[in-house]
Amino acid sequence: MTSTRPPLQRPHRIACLALPGVLSFDLATACESFRFATNASGAPCYQIAVCAEQQELDAGPFAIRIRHGLEPLETADTIVVPGILLPSPPLSLAASQALRRAAKRGARIASICSGAFVLAEAGLLDGLRATTHWVAAPALAHRYPAIDVDPSVLFVDNGQILTSAGAAAGLDLCLHMIRADFGAAVAAHVARLSVVPLQREGGQAQFIPPPAQATDKSLQPLVSWALANLHRPMTLTSLARQACSSTRTLHRRFSEQFGESPAQWLSRMRVQRAQELLERSRLSVEQIVSQVGLGSAANFRLQFQRIVGVSPSHYRKSFGRRLGTGD
Repeated sequence: MTSTRPPLQRPHRIACLALPGVLSFDLATACESFRFATNASGAPCYQIAVCAEQQELDAGPFAIRIRHGLEPLETADTIVVPGILLPSPPLSLAASQALRRAAKRGARIASICSGAFVLAEAGLLDGLRATTHWVAAPALAHRYPAIDVDPSVLFVDNGQILTSAGAAAGLDLCLHMIRADFGAAVAAHVARLSVVPLQREGGQAQFIPPPAQATDKSLQPLVSWALANLHRPMTLTSLARQACSSTRTLHRRFSEQFGESPAQWLSRMRVQRAQELLERSRLSVEQIVSQVGLGSAANFRLQFQRIVGVSPSHYRKSFGRRLGTGD
């Protein structure tokens, strides 16, 4: 979503809400990203305050000393909630009410990684599309069914409420907000200092490993057979015949087990096998297509882009092994 927020003349007030179990990487990402943003004259674009209910927070290998209580939440233009360790302590009434008051007065509120659980607990994500780290996405969707959880994207901008995926995706979100507030030049400057692209291709799908095989033991023999024969043409009818099942029953069982049709599952498995080959081999696209059964190179690229979010060449460049002559 492209913001129409006008350029700001005064420093934009950022409040980072640090909660028990705060992930230090996420907190530092927000603080440093906004701290690097300066205007043409070199003046800071943002005024940043880290706030918490406690003066000191345990951040795993070290402790974080906090200068502010929750007061900055009352006047902040933007509130950022970094990720927290899950399962986390219940959100305090004071923090929850402060977030809701901020939302009511129109403050922009963003979460990084599992910080989405905090916004969800405060009731700020109901009826909205949101994301979080792909590992935590199923738990977010299960615990808060009123949220449309999308685990495939790096961040979601609903206008006032924004959420991002885990770790480095928090930087993508911060750059997005800087660009919306102060323009592409300022955001590009921050990206250069952070040694990251201003905008990354694709979403979380390219980082998610293949899922475990079927937990339905009666379906597992078919799954194993299909995975061993991805190079062969397969139809719903041939799969049903292999499973000694009707097509209708097989479709229902796949929907229950994987949340998708046999054809959708098969396309995803073919693409995931292609991902492995792009990562670990020097095979050409045409050779990979023949091994995964996606027909033509054009269809392969289309399906790969649809499922992974980036092109096969971009994926190989990002994740392919640097194979030497002896490999």
